[in-house]
Amino acid sequence: MGKELYDCDPEVRELFDTADRILGFGLREIMFEGTEEDLRATRVTQPALFLHSVAAATHYRIDPDMVAGHSLGEFSALVAAGALSFEEGLQLVAVRAFAMQRCCEEAPGSMAAVLKAEASLVEEVCASTEGIVVPANYNNDAQIVISGETAAVEAAVETLRERGAKRVVMLPVGGAFHSPLMEPARKELGEAIAYAGFRRPICPVYQNVDAAPHTDPGQIRQNLLLQLTSPVLWTQTVRRMVADGATVFVETGPGKVLQGLVGKIAPEGTEISGIA
Repeated sequence: MGKELYDCDPEVRELFDTADRILGFGLREIMFEGTEEDLRATRVTQPALFLHSVAAATHYRIDPDMVAGHSLGEFSALVAAGALSFEEGLQLVAVRAFAMQRCCEEAPGSMAAVLKAEASLVEEVCASTEGIVVPANYNNDAQIVISGETAAVEAAVETLRERGAKRVVMLPVGGAFHSPLMEPARKELGEAIAYAGFRRPICPVYQNVDAAPHTDPGQIRQNLLLQLTSPVLWTQTVRRMVADGATVFVETGPGKVLQGLVGKIAPEGTEISGIA
């Protein structure tokens, strides 16, 4: 994971070396030689994804007109836009990862993907289900992820199936991300964000909590904190970026998940690609 970038770019090598120093463990070794199980550990997954995304943007000299990131990706988007340094972004990601892991252990929860159901139906079912269950990710018009207490998520899943959702799938995750169950993590992350040196970005940052462009460091800071317990408005974000003139979307980092999501949201003719 990221080894080709490391091997060919001294700037990327410096990022990996800095990450190992800040984190206090061998992230590079795990990314290059670790097992899939090693990479799935929360303390590893989030920093690894962040590092890989920033490394790709650094190597390919990305000069964006606007940026956005899905959940964790918002941190690498902020670095790409110059609102955060790599070092401070990584430190925040590390705090976020550990805090979320503790939430998962202390208040276990679940998530489920709802396919081909109206957003209004998903919202109605979540609101009327006993316990904590909320929309967590508006990924595209055909996919919304719900999150919350396991019993409440399972009950909402059954109701959604009964009410005509094309398909509802429980996800293999260890917690209820982007739900009220992450509130303790939000408080912990808030302390770290308060001390981070946010700067005015070189371009608008479209943030998850409101799908709107932001350049004010104080507002960016506040929205980043709210993100942990708020839904990721990805569908709305892509539409707003298109409305504001985006015609080319480039995903940096491993995988093609966002390319697939953007392809289902953006109008025909939009250029969508990825670099890793």
